[in-house]
Amino acid sequence: MFSVQVRPASDAAVLQLRGELDVESVVQLDEAADTALAAQPPPRLVVVNCAFLSFCDSSGIGGFVRLYQRLAAQQGQLRLAAAPAAVAKVFSLTGLDGVIAIHTSAEDALADSCDVRDRVVDAGSGTSVGERGAA
Repeated sequence: MFSVQVRPASDAAVLQLRGELDVESVVQLDEAADTALAAQPPPRLVVVNCAFLSFCDSSGIGGFVRLYQRLAAQQGQLRLAAAPAAVAKVFSLTGLDGVIAIHTSAEDALADSCDVRDRVVDAGSGTSVGERGAA
């Protein structure tokens, strides 16, 4: 079973995922994205909270990419929060962690004012570990 809750947060929206994100349930992610982006004014930031995401296949990753592309077209940002290690690893292997930041919590993702290109993400834990180029 999969579910998505959409919660507005000032000029942002938080999508709370629960369950297994796969080829059958990714439609629900797309519909939740439609709902979040239809708000007036549209959010400049969307945080996808993955704390209760138990599984994500390539269809789910594709859903994240589609949401990222929609937000980028509007000069918005997508951030993931509390991504399970397996999801964070896929983001690292594909290089998506270079364009979509992964934070330890939704609160951290909402509070972070840094651009993802300035951060390095530890794929094992899914946590932001510092700035690129820092020794």
